[in-house]
Amino acid sequence: MKGNFPTDKFQKVETPFYYYDTELLHRTLKAINDEVAKHNNFYVHYAIKANANPKVLNIISQAGLGADCVSGGEIHRCLETGFSPRKIVYAGVGKADWEINLGLDKGIFCFNVESVAELEVINELAEKKGKVADICLRINPDVGAHTNAKITTGLAENKFGIAMRDMEPAIAEAAKMKNVRFAGLHFHIGSQILDMGDFSALCNRINNIQDELEIHNIKVENINVGGGLGIDYQHPNRIPVPDFKAYFDTYARHLKLRPGQKLHFELGRAVVGQMGSLITRCLYVKQGTAKQFVIVDAGMTDLIRPALYQAYHKIENITSEEPLTTYDVVGPICESSDVFAKAIDLNKTSRGDLLAIRSAGAYGEIMASQYNCRKLPQGYITEDLSEI
Repeated sequence: MKGNFPTDKFQKVETPFYYYDTELLHRTLKAINDEVAKHNNFYVHYAIKANANPKVLNIISQAGLGADCVSGGEIHRCLETGFSPRKIVYAGVGKADWEINLGLDKGIFCFNVESVAELEVINELAEKKGKVADICLRINPDVGAHTNAKITTGLAENKFGIAMRDMEPAIAEAAKMKNVRFAGLHFHIGSQILDMGDFSALCNRINNIQDELEIHNIKVENINVGGGLGIDYQHPNRIPVPDFKAYFDTYARHLKLRPGQKLHFELGRAVVGQMGSLITRCLYVKQGTAKQFVIVDAGMTDLIRPALYQAYHKIENITSEEPLTTYDVVGPICESSDVFAKAIDLNKTSRGDLLAIRSAGAYGEIMASQYNCRKLPQGYITEDLSEI
């Protein structure tokens, strides 16, 4: 089973490029909003780092989601594409002064603070502006996740967040400062998580933390559990929309929220991952000593995940229906790691055929580079191609 693509339109577009299926994006956003509507204290902030294409962001902001930013540039992009500053949360382990000042000037919802050193700088910069910054302390809960080691964030060995043992001293430091207000706690344990047990474990850890804090009369207004929900890279056609019901229900069942507490989520990949495909053209079919190579015009500069994480992406020849043949699919970059897949079955492929590298809506276009002096790939939404 292959995806359904407007291949006649694709023939008129320079490859490689990203194609974003906006019908699927709308379905995904509706599924999120339908589940969130069941809980009057749940709020979703889309993680901009997954995909910052302006047309995609316009659709997401119009659906009412907030934004999770990790740079000043992302804050600028959010404001340009319709997100309310009061729905922006700003995380990141290394915030520069100009980025903090931008957040203060625009009146964002809160800063997710990752160290006491950062807390002191925010207080100092806010004082100069005569403002009080709302902050959530990002706590490293030392909870593992069943995912790639390079995208775990919640272990003690990771660079992110404040250690559990330093949490209460950090809250006490914030209480002494006149230009920051302690507004809550922030957690994030990793990405591409499909085992709901990982999220349950985070809930249990947060429950224990809250119990401990209440002994010391510390109340928490907002709990932010980050994101992390994964997508099905193996079956993008069969399972195009993640199981948001199971995800949100896990938190509703296992997290013991206090009266009036607000729960925030930072979903990225789960929102945009499946709606995007990297469309590339076969340049050559090369017969090697022991295998055949399909050499395409897209490379690791356009989609780095396979080279960086050894990530799997389903690949389809969308212009051939001939019998299946086994190939390695590789790009033109002058690196041995420029490989999209090894020993996969594709419909018999010839020069000029179009291939779709699926589930590339997250961490695809946004991570592209100009290595080898290559052009950055363009991103097109469905509506763009209707005009061709």
